[in-house]
Amino acid sequence: MIERDIIKKSLKEFHIKEYMADVVGKSGYSHTEIQRTPLGEKVIVYSSKPGLVVGSKGKGIKELTEVLKNKFGLENPQVEVSEVDRPFLNPKSVSKEIVSSFERFGPRRFKFTGYKMLESIMSAGAQGAEIVITGRGIPSTRSKCWRFSAGHLKKSGDISENFVSRGYSIAHLKSGAVGVKVSILTPDVKLPDTINLKEVVVEEKEAEEVKEETSEDKKEQPNVEKKGESKKEEPKTEKKEEAKLEKKEVKKAEPKKEEKIPTASELKKIKEEKDVNNKKE
Repeated sequence: MIERDIIKKSLKEFHIKEYMADVVGKSGYSHTEIQRTPLGEKVIVYSSKPGLVVGSKGKGIKELTEVLKNKFGLENPQVEVSEVDRPFLNPKSVSKEIVSSFERFGPRRFKFTGYKMLESIMSAGAQGAEIVITGRGIPSTRSKCWRFSAGHLKKSGDISENFVSRGYSIAHLKSGAVGVKVSILTPDVKLPDTINLKEVVVEEKEAEEVKEETSEDKKEQPNVEKKGESKKEEPKTEKKEEAKLEKKEVKKAEPKKEEKIPTASELKKIKEEKDVNNKKE
């Protein structure tokens, strides 16, 4: 009995979500959540255009509450509308927009719409995205499958099953049914194979050291010039010292003058002169 009750509740929720997708699907509908509270059931409708869902003076919400009471048997339903922050990162809203464009303008320009929506998804910051359009409604002799992809998207493993968000919707056209599948890898998902490079702070310190060295070299430049001047002056002093040494050597090399030996007559004259000087004294 408990199992049957659980199945009935889940089927009722599924039918409510289908009805909301059909009624509110054209106004940027994303998805619906049903929460059970002690006061009653709380139905939250997520849409990129909440004003169209609410209607003028809350007319749309009143109609939805009456349908939930009469058709689905909810006792006290409370309908709330919340806005989707990034509609292009929500695959359900993207698929609904593609389907609404097919229903308005036809599937002739399906390539243009596919590439345009893919570009808007990637510009919103998605890591990877894929749009698959299939069915007989595509303008061709046979049913074909067109795939539009960009970025990096995981197709298998834990990330593709649990982190890649997927959405689908069907467009019922005169030419046939067209199915649109959208899968997006949002930017908040961290992949296990990503490599984060740390910023090297050593380079800044090295640059500062190089600047300090250059400033010190500039300060030492005048001292270097003085040293160069002294080096230039050294050869002059060396030349002077060499010249002095050469003069000394020349003086030493000059022969001494020979002393003349006085004769006997000269010696007599010298003695006489000394005697005369002594007498005068």
